Amino acid sequence: MIHFRPRLSRALIVAATALFATSAFAQSELKLMAPAAPGGGWDQTARSMQQVLMQSGIAKSVQVTNVPGAGGSIGIAQLVNNSKGDGHQLMVNGFVMMGALLTNKSPVTLEQVTPIARLTAEAEAIVVPPGSPIKSVQDLVAAIKADPSKVTWAGGSAGGVDHIAAGLFAKAAGADPTKINYIPFSGGGEALAAILGGKVTAGISGLGEFESQIKAGKLRLIAVTAPTQREGMATPTLKDQGVDLEITNWRSVVAPPGISPEQRKTLTETIGKLVTSPAWQEVLKQKGWDDAYLSGDEFAAFLKAENARVHEVLTSIGLVKP
Repeated sequence: MIHFRPRLSRALIVAATALFATSAFAQSELKLMAPAAPGGGWDQTARSMQQVLMQSGIAKSVQVTNVPGAGGSIGIAQLVNNSKGDGHQLMVNGFVMMGALLTNKSPVTLEQVTPIARLTAEAEAIVVPPGSPIKSVQDLVAAIKADPSKVTWAGGSAGGVDHIAAGLFAKAAGADPTKINYIPFSGGGEALAAILGGKVTAGISGLGEFESQIKAGKLRLIAVTAPTQREGMATPTLKDQGVDLEITNWRSVVAPPGISPEQRKTLTETIGKLVTSPAWQEVLKQKGWDDAYLSGDEFAAFLKAENARVHEVLTSIGLVKP
């Protein structure tokens, strides 16, 4: 009796191996750069991705490296100059990097990287102390229109998302954004102390920074900058209150320049598997991050439009020369 099964099985194995080698196996090993020191938002994003990719079996191994400095400017320079054509390399980045590249006059720009996907977003929150005479967004609009220099804002680093949001608020309110009185703080604790102590008119930062104090009644939340109202939160968005502004501190992943269309496709599919996994959805819930997944050409178009907006606002508040 003649048996054909071994020959057939071997042929199937060869075909399956070839298919696997051109798709999943090509992304079995990934390298993730967090262009910041350990512990921050980009590092947390990279470590969370590493955990989910490996635990969910999407990638065999994921190596995370930290390259801190200058708001991500050093990291993106390494990605562009040292990793060209590397289809296994990804870098976490986000809104903050846009401002940093412009204010630091970086020779490397986001136009040089390969966009893969936007992952998460976090709305900004505008808060005041409970005893503040400002009870609503319209009160703050009136104050800033009367004299922008008398409205003091506490937030993060100059040129960052908090600073940009304050400038955009002034512009949307009809005030001169070059006259805003923004006080940058290096840490969230310092900014919070200034707000609680009544040393500033208002505070602006990621909603997560203020959430516990808001719930405890130590801060009054007057608006969030999200496109829509967050579930379970009574405070309306700026748009709901008549101020035409929405801005979120989003985070994304990009690849080096010079990768092939096939490599880009595989990386995009890998991230697609990540964001749809139950493990990633649990990470979002635990971290308080909003799912802002956007990939491919749509993400590339978003990146271009957002960069133009950041350049415009930083120019309008005097941090970037025209």
